[in-house]
Amino acid sequence: MDLLARREHTRLELERKLADRDFDSTVIGDILDRLQEDGLLDEDRFIESFIRTRIGKGHGPARIEAELRRRGIDNGKARRCLHDAELNWHSLAAGVREKRFGPGRPENFKERARQMRYLHYRGFDSEHISAALEVAGNSD
Repeated sequence: MDLLARREHTRLELERKLADRDFDSTVIGDILDRLQEDGLLDEDRFIESFIRTRIGKGHGPARIEAELRRRGIDNGKARRCLHDAELNWHSLAAGVREKRFGPGRPENFKERARQMRYLHYRGFDSEHISAALEVAGNSD
């Protein structure tokens, strides 16, 4: 309960944390089943909270989806939840780019490539990155 009081978790995260604390695997399974039945362990609530937090940190959909997979959320569900969030990823990518590099457009190819790599690392796809750099080009 102490772990759930701090933040939402996936079942896989709790299994790993409890196993690290040397709890028996059958006891872990029983406890997690009971927590899910009582609504204290809720995957949908975790996903919603996780996506909101990562968007606030300026992460794009690819990175968020990868992080959800590492936490035990299946690919299809992660994609659906990201799609259902109905975010303007182009606008978010432009905001992340501007926050890091300022409002001006990249002055040369090297700087443009640097900004593209940064946005790609943050989890944005090529369409979002192109749109973010185009917004920067139109702000002059």
